[in-house]
Amino acid sequence: MQPFDPFSTTQNPSPSGSIPPAQTPQPQAPQPQRVAPQQATPQQATKPTPKNPNSTQSSLLFSEIRDNMLIMLDGSFRAVVACTSINFDLMSDRERDGVEFSYQNFLNSLSFPIQILVRSQRIDIGPYIERLVETRRTQDNMLLGVLMDDYINFIDILAEEANIMEKTFYITVPYFPAGDAANLVEQGKGFFGKLFAQPKHTITKIDPAAYQKAKDEIKNRVDTVMSGLYQIGVQSVQLETKSLGELMYSAYNPDTALRQPLGDFNNVATTYVKKGSGQNPANKEES
Repeated sequence: MQPFDPFSTTQNPSPSGSIPPAQTPQPQAPQPQRVAPQQATPQQATKPTPKNPNSTQSSLLFSEIRDNMLIMLDGSFRAVVACTSINFDLMSDRERDGVEFSYQNFLNSLSFPIQILVRSQRIDIGPYIERLVETRRTQDNMLLGVLMDDYINFIDILAEEANIMEKTFYITVPYFPAGDAANLVEQGKGFFGKLFAQPKHTITKIDPAAYQKAKDEIKNRVDTVMSGLYQIGVQSVQLETKSLGELMYSAYNPDTALRQPLGDFNNVATTYVKKGSGQNPANKEES
């Protein structure tokens, strides 16, 4: 029979009727916990969360204005043709029939859709009054001077009491690289589908060959529209890049455009930016 050793880790079974001694567990050194390094997912690296997804810039439907065209977010193109008006009421019956017949032929000759826009805009009378005042100062005839004073006062009072409006007429000429039927799905979404749609933060990327083809197709379509309007007796001209920028500025800012019209872009001395992709600055420095 072996003697009982209290410090021994292994003991023989105790005889019947005896209580086995309690085993003392040896302390173990704490194992260091390993933390797996957190890796950025591809979604976090390529699609950073924008700071303000509900900004006004996110609601714009066009991406850039270049080469007398509007480049839309979906990759399509738009050209705008400004038209003059004709007084249909002062024409004779024969002239009216000729205009209506020419307008029908113009619409039937089109193989692409167009949009006709009639816009009413308030006129700023300030520059006209200043020009009248300058002319009055150089007027030596006393009678003409008195008449001009009365006329200037009349125009000034009329501009304060009533809003003097001006109507302008435009024709939008679109081009869809995927075909003119590509916009049927977009038109079928409905008003509420577009209203509650999530804002898209995308960059419009167009192949150079596709861009050159779009320029040529837009030019051909604009020439077709202008020649058809000429047959009706309506003078027209395609808006240039600067005119398109002024039109978009006045359309989105009607009140501000009246008080602060845009100047010449070539004489702008301040720095301006254009719409970007919202790339993370940290990722931009690494690239």
